[in-house]
Amino acid sequence: MDGRWCRLAPLAQGHRDRLFAAFSEDPDGAMWRYLPVGPFADAEAYGRWLDAACGAGDPLHFAVATADRHLGGTLSLMRQQPEAGSIEIGWVTFAPRLQRTVAATEALYLPMRWAFEAGYRRLEWKCDAANAASRRAAQRLGFSFEGVHRQARVVKGRNRDTAWFSVIDGEWQALSAVLETWLDPANFDPDGAQRTRLSDLTLPLLAARDPALE
Repeated sequence: MDGRWCRLAPLAQGHRDRLFAAFSEDPDGAMWRYLPVGPFADAEAYGRWLDAACGAGDPLHFAVATADRHLGGTLSLMRQQPEAGSIEIGWVTFAPRLQRTVAATEALYLPMRWAFEAGYRRLEWKCDAANAASRRAAQRLGFSFEGVHRQARVVKGRNRDTAWFSVIDGEWQALSAVLETWLDPANFDPDGAQRTRLSDLTLPLLAARDPALE
């Protein structure tokens, strides 16, 4: 999947060292807090997880490279249910260098676009209900809040309530238009600052807002 600001490629063992180096920019391991794996002690340990991830068809993992070809993270398309027309974006793992960048937003827009162009009618985003950053990211991208499943999982020995969000096909035409408007270079000044916030464009389109973010 190719964009203006980034490119998504199927995750491969050849990405190991560059991804581990990027993830090592987060020495406290905060980016792994809500994921079922990580942080990893060394590149070899990460490589063992990578081997398993590369062999999985679901989740289907991708590496995210910025326009200057530096790797900055991974994400996946998962819970693929073509018979129901449903698919989920998950395993979003962005190193500090990628977080809060235009490339990060486009890296999530590209699989959203792919899913609806492929004929899916429902795209899901689920996260630990305690992960406020992920909940904000979902709503900012135009995912509507659907509720919280209590005591849904146990992750790293801790209870996880799961917050659910979705975009459906009937919403995609309007949502894709505002996402593309925000990603257009004209939306950024010479210093790279956004002229219009994405949330100002997506909030009016939501079927329901996350009350935890009010």
